[in-house]
Amino acid sequence: MVAQRVAPSAWYVEGVSALGSPANQNFISNAGFVLTPAGVVVIDALGSPALAERLLAQIARITPLPVTHLIVTHYHADHIYGLQTFRARGVRVLAHQAARLYLNSDTARLRLQASRTELAPWIDEDTRLVQADQWLSGDHDLTVGGVRFEIRAVGPAHTPEDLVVYLPSEKVLYAGDLVFRSRIPYVGQADSRHWIVALDRLLAFNARVVVPGHGPLSQQARQDMQVTRDYLVYLRQSMGQAAAQLEPFDEAYQATDWSAFEHLPLFRVANRMNAYNTYLLMEQEAGK
Repeated sequence: MVAQRVAPSAWYVEGVSALGSPANQNFISNAGFVLTPAGVVVIDALGSPALAERLLAQIARITPLPVTHLIVTHYHADHIYGLQTFRARGVRVLAHQAARLYLNSDTARLRLQASRTELAPWIDEDTRLVQADQWLSGDHDLTVGGVRFEIRAVGPAHTPEDLVVYLPSEKVLYAGDLVFRSRIPYVGQADSRHWIVALDRLLAFNARVVVPGHGPLSQQARQDMQVTRDYLVYLRQSMGQAAAQLEPFDEAYQATDWSAFEHLPLFRVANRMNAYNTYLLMEQEAGK
């Protein structure tokens, strides 16, 4: 892990383009941090307590100032299993209140239980889910050391609780998992219709640099967001047509031309699941 500078006071670390495993400590997502005169603000906590320690070590090499705040873009495991490391240091955690439903669900509990086996020893019996200190209900501005952070609620999109963080002084946007680069997006149970709308909202920031949730940073925001947007639109069009015609999913998937996206890393791992979840979503939308 090596911190990369993206603006005078803004940095990030880049996870690998792979599935989480013991070999990579679940380092499959990005995290960012911003230096202010009063302390450091971190965006996302990475996918294990050990990774969070490594991130803190990177920060300590750059500044002696403490981390004061941590903003969670969303509560997926690869972004939050490091939270307890920050909590132990008294860092104030901010997140969107829509994450509470997930945190108190069987899904979160079972996911952590499975991770203790699949990601051992990095995720173990001591790893726990961490609640936010401050639950946000919508857009929020945070000022630390005179530096303003524009925290914007853009969910439901990738998750119900999506937040993005914009640093207007340096035109840097931490986009969380609304933006994937150099790999296929993970759609899961996403609201892809609103995700597309949210991407259009992100473009309005006119950011100079975009730090995605996965993959290398972007200095061509419109072009790079377009890849994620095009993929979501194509999923909705192809699977929506199949659902409307009552075509069985397996047949529809086989008949769909995926050539525009097959070159992306993790396509073979994630695309079929993405398509199936979108097929179910389009059935649901049609039934409303």
